Amino acid sequence: MKLCAITKRAISSGLLVPVSVALFALFPLTDTDIWWHLACAREWYLTWSPVRLPAANVHEYFQQVVYAAYSLGGAPLLVAFKALLWGTVFALFLWPFRKAIRCNAVTAATLTVTLFVFRYCFEIRPVLFSLLILGVYWNLLPGLRRVPVAVAILILQWLWCRVQGLYILGPLFAAAVLLPQIVKSANARERLLKSAFLLSMFAMPLLHGDGLRLFLYPLGLLDRLLGITPSAAVFASSIAENRSPFSILAAGENVLGCVFTVVMCAVACAWSLRNILYRREWTLSASLLTTAVLALVAERNMALFLPVFAVAFLHEMSRAECCLQNVNLFYKWSGIAVLAFVFGLWARSLAAYDSFVAYQRVPVDAAKWMSAHPHAGRLFNDDRAGGYLAFVNPSDSVYVDGRFILKTADFFERYLRFAEDPGLFFSEADSWGVDRAVFPLRYYARWGRVLDALDSAPEWQVGHVDEYYIVFCKK
Repeated sequence: MKLCAITKRAISSGLLVPVSVALFALFPLTDTDIWWHLACAREWYLTWSPVRLPAANVHEYFQQVVYAAYSLGGAPLLVAFKALLWGTVFALFLWPFRKAIRCNAVTAATLTVTLFVFRYCFEIRPVLFSLLILGVYWNLLPGLRRVPVAVAILILQWLWCRVQGLYILGPLFAAAVLLPQIVKSANARERLLKSAFLLSMFAMPLLHGDGLRLFLYPLGLLDRLLGITPSAAVFASSIAENRSPFSILAAGENVLGCVFTVVMCAVACAWSLRNILYRREWTLSASLLTTAVLALVAERNMALFLPVFAVAFLHEMSRAECCLQNVNLFYKWSGIAVLAFVFGLWARSLAAYDSFVAYQRVPVDAAKWMSAHPHAGRLFNDDRAGGYLAFVNPSDSVYVDGRFILKTADFFERYLRFAEDPGLFFSEADSWGVDRAVFPLRYYARWGRVLDALDSAPEWQVGHVDEYYIVFCKK
């Protein structure tokens, strides 16, 4: 009976949401970028292919934190760490509404199923730290009154500038919260202090050593995301996570997830615009509208949208009469049954994880073979494998990794053409002195033509092959 009472209280208060998110985040390190973050934390490295310099390491503080966690407990501790942080993010966003949230099992089940569908968003990436900091602002900025709190926020903003280029969301959120207060305030001193605070938030990047590059970094990031300039268009259209749900749907990929995304974002936009029109819940509505538009622009931004969507969904359902009363026993038990089913699926999925490193996506066995069999020339690799190879075998410089912000559009276009034109690949490999090449066989396996050409080329031979990766060596 006591367990049932605790469960009922967790459902009705919304506590189930951050707990569910933390549990759903317990899956292996599937995001391949984490490995070049770890490699850069150990020692800032560059690929042997051309790099745009000078470059600001905007992820430095994120990299140092995750590297410390990995050094202490390896991949298992890093997975547990990301689960804890994701649960904390949702708890922070829900906290200001904790007294207003009242939901039943049906509401809890609906939101839990939604979060389960998008559990792949709960990766260990810099956006997680950005959301964590934004969650702190979410709680502190609306009631900002004390100078020590303002100073603490400025320090946090300064740190955020070395976590991710999305640090710009901090000053923008502060502007959305404080500008209405500044306009309405009759106190000249209060208006001056809040205005100075807001300008200081925008100026925080300039207090770093390479401040100007950090200050301009969000503009370059936005350009690569939207393809505003011709040189950035190829990055917006060809990098998977930069594509919009509409373009992914048009390609026939991830149909269910993209349909969910479009529907949720459309509903969120309509709800936000209605509230803004009637001047209700300005901060929540403006935040939801912004993150919904960002999620429609690029798939990667769904991680920004989900915490705000969870708050808006529970907030709206708490206001609905059906959430508080007149919910018959059938619907209550239906919600509980759905919750049990979802958590049953989650528990079953845990049994399938035999490693916290997603060896299907990175060349675990291939890297071991390559480390035991050094070579004299240069290495060519697929971008998804670059970070892992740089981390586990730093003595062998890689051709490319996921940091395409350091590459030019010409380089990226040429790299993509290799997969379509094996002759171009052979020509470039000869001129560069490449004598080893590693390619994926399953995930991101766009290299079919090159693999067939290498297999039939008399001067190349297979050095290693496993279920997921193949390594070719020059004779």
